[in-house]
Amino acid sequence: MLDFTSALYLGLRHASGSLRPWAQLTSGVPAALATPPLARTVAGKLAELIGTERATLARSTLHAFWDLFVILAREDTAVYVDANTYPIARWGLERAAGRGVPVRTFAHHDPADLWRGLTRDAGSRRRPLVVADGLCPGCGTLAPIRQYLERAREFGGCLILDDTQALGIVGRSPVAAAPYGWGGGGSLLRSGLVSTHVLLVSSLAKGFGVPMAMLGGSATDIARFEAASETRVHCSPPSFAELHAAERALEVNRASGDALRLRLARLVRRLRTGLKRLGVPLTRSLFPVQSLAPSSAVDAETLHQRLFRLGIRGLLHRPACRPGATVSFLITAHHTPAAIDRAVEAVAAAAETMVASDHR
Repeated sequence: MLDFTSALYLGLRHASGSLRPWAQLTSGVPAALATPPLARTVAGKLAELIGTERATLARSTLHAFWDLFVILAREDTAVYVDANTYPIARWGLERAAGRGVPVRTFAHHDPADLWRGLTRDAGSRRRPLVVADGLCPGCGTLAPIRQYLERAREFGGCLILDDTQALGIVGRSPVAAAPYGWGGGGSLLRSGLVSTHVLLVSSLAKGFGVPMAMLGGSATDIARFEAASETRVHCSPPSFAELHAAERALEVNRASGDALRLRLARLVRRLRTGLKRLGVPLTRSLFPVQSLAPSSAVDAETLHQRLFRLGIRGLLHRPACRPGATVSFLITAHHTPAAIDRAVEAVAAAAETMVASDHR
């Protein structure tokens, strides 16, 4: 069975033998009381990678968002969230809303709709926190974060991004031969922005293959978060195994990350070229989540079942930013050109079987 459901985009797996050894999984000490030197080192390297003054680590993006919105929210604050923001950020927002913070929604990737909401509420004189995903996996496109930030700053607010999908994949100065850009620092660098008014929350579990998260931003904001975070008091910090995996992931990214991203781009283009020859429509993005475009001629659930019988495991899901169900192929640098060709052949066979069945 060929699996196209893994989001380990760079193919990093971190077998135990590839990591420096550790004497224990956890110290049993909360992060609020003591931070291991390796955690500080990893956080510093992540801040350098994503282009922020400082960074801190968390068990997951849920832990980070659970605290962040409550810490930032005050009586003079309102939140404006992109309609298709990933659920985990929304779970954190629900906690802030439960404490009386107004939460408004604006249309997906629509700075004009955000502007309308901000101007409509201008009389309340609330400081806006604009929340969005840096990169939407459903449509595979970057958010217009420069415009989001400009709108937020006009009213004295800031921008908060879930940059999980972008971290490790997109970076500086993309060109046709290197469509993801260089470095893998995420959507802030891809957009050419340097600002102390942006906070980035990212899981390392996608691009870097490490089940932990980071929060990056200004030195002031990170210090405030670390001082007020409840999860740093009451929840376990990242384990030493995860810290060692993050250390290795950053080393691999520095040494060969750009080569892995170039390989990934070639594999994505190979899939797109093969499916285009078949006349199978795809969404336009080169992001490694490749989704079949909606089609009245192809039922997504049936196609998913047929592909499975042919030995191809795709992802059947309903992206928030698109109507109906779709089948997606998650491409990683661990895939081979032969695996991509098999997937294309399976789509051709499945589609042919479906057409034949429709004409009976």
